[in-house]
Amino acid sequence: MAGLSQINIPSLKKLYSGKVRDTFAVGDDKLLIVASDRISAFDVILGDPIPGKGKVLTSLTDFWFKQLEGVCPNHLTGIDPESVVKPEEVPMVKGRSCVAMRLKPILIECVARGYLIGGGWKDYCATGCVCGIKLPEGLQMGQKLPEPIFTPAAKAEVGTHDENISFERVVELYGEEIAEKIRSYTLELYRRASEYAATKGIIIADTKFEFGIDEEGTIRLMDEVCTPDSSRFWPADQYNVGVSPPSYDKQFIRDWLEAQPWDKTPPAPKVPDEVIEKTSDKYREALRRLAETDIEQ
Repeated sequence: MAGLSQINIPSLKKLYSGKVRDTFAVGDDKLLIVASDRISAFDVILGDPIPGKGKVLTSLTDFWFKQLEGVCPNHLTGIDPESVVKPEEVPMVKGRSCVAMRLKPILIECVARGYLIGGGWKDYCATGCVCGIKLPEGLQMGQKLPEPIFTPAAKAEVGTHDENISFERVVELYGEEIAEKIRSYTLELYRRASEYAATKGIIIADTKFEFGIDEEGTIRLMDEVCTPDSSRFWPADQYNVGVSPPSYDKQFIRDWLEAQPWDKTPPAPKVPDEVIEKTSDKYREALRRLAETDIEQ
């Protein structure tokens, strides 16, 4: 199965091409969002796609939208993506797209952390805090936090790093009502997703959500939800405090890149076929374990 890097839909106007997804206009008020097989690490899009990745992200996000119903509204319209493109374009969108409402995005990555790992661990080692939130002394890498924390980041342009910010800064940018609501939604979505994942033997160490505002002023969950791109998934039976556990997410390819003589600026090193294949397997394993389904080849 070959990876799909470029999304070409000549019948629709392309509005935006992100690290993974391309967005097209459907009329004046809807969007066709298509997940490619591109993968980014350290905010750099790698030259090698991960076969099937876009379909895994779409299938898992659809699963979570249903699983987390009732926490907050989402951006889905229920329109079949295949119905808004020409017949010859259907293979480009099949299994990897959705038709969504056109929202005004809240330019904050809403991160929920339940465990001390990654950038949060580095922040804690340097300051005793994560995004300005004071944590108890003596915590170890990978340790479960006393309670999940909300650690927002200001979204950056493609190719630049997102900037961790304080909750107070979110209030300054969007006002107290919106800031409080997206924090509350983030922590509740994380709580419910984590509880479900635990029944499947998976720890969600952290994850990020994105929100937008519709024409009526309603905040809606958008983009992707609890995928291997936006989350750290750990097998519970291999979890040990003090070490970085194996994972069903992009951490595998990050770890390979960290071991290379690379300064994390484009272009990224060429990724070996075996690393690409193993990464693809990890994404699909996350889908199989959490949603009990698999993608079509």
